[in-house]
Amino acid sequence: MYSKFLAAGAIVAMMATAAVAQSTSAQSSSQSTQTASAKSEWQASKLIGTNVYNAQNEKIGDIKELLLDQNGKIDQVAVSVGGFLGMGEHDVAVNFSELKWVNEPVRSSTSSNSGATPLSTTGSSTQDTSKRTYPDHAVLNASKDQLKSMPQFDYNK
Repeated sequence: MYSKFLAAGAIVAMMATAAVAQSTSAQSSSQSTQTASAKSEWQASKLIGTNVYNAQNEKIGDIKELLLDQNGKIDQVAVSVGGFLGMGEHDVAVNFSELKWVNEPVRSSTSSNSGATPLSTTGSSTQDTSKRTYPDHAVLNASKDQLKSMPQFDYNK
């Protein structure tokens, strides 16, 4: 009878040890996840839809898709140019390295007395960008017409 209690006690002790080991490894993997997210990494889902401007602060398109190589590195970006409400859009692929990423909001290139609506405020931004996990916008050294003249990106290739 005592041997059954001892065997049951030993089994309970082994299960408790395994449970403690699992919770310890779960905590350590949770801590490594927190450490990785604290780095200067961007959320890919936030990059999709990001506006793309040229050097003159004119909006020339927005990011429609991120194209990864087989190692998971972003190789190209599909930029959607033109169109209205999804009609008449022209998607082109540009190398990720051609984009310059900017954290500050776009500054208006028009003078304040021209009557044109600025793209964004020219004063200091009240939003704290240091905690964002994505850039405000991208800059590409191209015009809207240059992008429209590029071949349509084929998603099926």
